[in-house]
Amino acid sequence: MASVTGLVATIGRRATLLILAATAATILTFVLRSAGADEVGVFVVSALALGALAAIVGEATDELGYRFGPGATGVLQSALGNLPELFISIFALQAGLVVLVQTALIGSILANTLLVLGLAFIAGGLRHGVQRFVRERVRLIATLLLLYVAALTIPTLATAPGAPDQGHAVELSVITSVVLLIVFGASIPFSIAGGPGASASVHMEEGPVWPLSLALGVLALSGGAAALVSDWFVEALRPAMAAIGLSEAFVGLVIVAIAGNAVEHVVGVQMAYRNRPDLAISLILNASLQVALALIPALVIISLLAPAPLTLVLSPLLLASVALSAILAAVIVFDGESTWLEGLSLVGLYVIIAASVWFGPPIAG
Repeated sequence: MASVTGLVATIGRRATLLILAATAATILTFVLRSAGADEVGVFVVSALALGALAAIVGEATDELGYRFGPGATGVLQSALGNLPELFISIFALQAGLVVLVQTALIGSILANTLLVLGLAFIAGGLRHGVQRFVRERVRLIATLLLLYVAALTIPTLATAPGAPDQGHAVELSVITSVVLLIVFGASIPFSIAGGPGASASVHMEEGPVWPLSLALGVLALSGGAAALVSDWFVEALRPAMAAIGLSEAFVGLVIVAIAGNAVEHVVGVQMAYRNRPDLAISLILNASLQVALALIPALVIISLLAPAPLTLVLSPLLLASVALSAILAAVIVFDGESTWLEGLSLVGLYVIIAASVWFGPPIAG
């Protein structure tokens, strides 16, 4: 009993509750699958398990960051923070759900850039009025997001019917992805040095730093569990969404995107509510940047081994949605100030985009 109490004191109350919740949700998902329960129930419980596991990965990564400094913590967050999304995407690509993966990844960027940033501005603005933050830091992030918009626009236009690269969407997507990964790799030393583009780390509660062996063990176990639950999540996704009658585009753009980033969403809004706008914006926009410059390009290359490859060629609606969201976010943050009304405009655009895919054809079971 004393050892258990000591362990709880070391890892903290929040991490303990997350571990208990993730364990319970993972076991319940396994039991429901084994009992042949309704797929909607399996989908919901597995989504809850993934959210809790993602939070644990974030806690362990944050603890490792205390040993390497804030700049290196940002790199660790880049590499490990999107593990659940990575696993979900890989399993979904193996199942042939290319449209769902593409829309989910774009939806992750939209959810962070519009919905979460907007909610953070609303929460902070209603409580504290006009909030001010360091412009140089967010300007670099916004600039790199605009680079990603250009990296999507060129393959989409160049491979359109009658365009010079028609029929070479895969090849052009791979070339573009390699360039994006090089840019991301070049930003790592800059982040470690603590430049304005460095990711910010947040420790949600005061307490002792975890031993290195404990942090690594928790990270390995939670990462492995996330891979297992991601497989169950994708397995239940298609029949569950078919039973509800939702379109594949809406499932990817909204449901999967929000489920895969729920913890980051909550933390970002909390930081703005606590009048820490620099930290809130850094967390939220860096989450979008990591998906855009690292996760999506990596999946484009990995998908060459899948039944159907993932490309950077988007539909006009998705391309316009990403471009407008990046431009609107850049315009809002470039002056170094935010208000609740600016946040409401971001959320409003997100709702319009979500509504635009609501009426699509239902996903096939």
